[in-house]
Amino acid sequence: MIANDLRNGTTILHNNELYEVVDYQHTKPGKGGAFMKTKLKNLKTGTIIEHTFRAQERVQDAFIEKKEMIFSYRDGDMFYFMDENYEMVPVSKEVIGEYKNFLREDQECLFWYHEGEIVRVVLPEAVILEVKKTEPGVKGDTASSATKPGTLETGLTIQMPLFINEGDKVKVDTRTGKYIERVS
Repeated sequence: MIANDLRNGTTILHNNELYEVVDYQHTKPGKGGAFMKTKLKNLKTGTIIEHTFRAQERVQDAFIEKKEMIFSYRDGDMFYFMDENYEMVPVSKEVIGEYKNFLREDQECLFWYHEGEIVRVVLPEAVILEVKKTEPGVKGDTASSATKPGTLETGLTIQMPLFINEGDKVKVDTRTGKYIERVS
């Protein structure tokens, strides 16, 4: 592929590292050839670099295999997922990263594989989790924008409105870790 074809979400090999294009800008100066200014995210380390490619420069496209799996259970530092063949796939906590705070049994996840190795785990943008511990709600607190801490079934503590009680289910944004809404 040529650099002119780069778009957000494209995965490439650059300097023998796997990157995802997170931002790009095609520039055609008045003098000289066009070029692509890109921001690339390293899929192993998470670091973001900026790199400029000439528009017609060849870029090595990276094939990413995507598989849906279902979270089954956690055992110490290992997380076990079931694939479509009902086989258990162990994944270390380093690969899961901060998503460990949003995983509950039967949670669907999307795994990105490159050359047989997991390079990214993708969760839905929001998950529904049960509130396990929080201060009791007080009648009349629904109009207030004040918040209180609450601990969810995964152990994650977030700020939530005063009217939320233990046992309630709440929707949480997996990108920011913030409360979205109560779910009935």
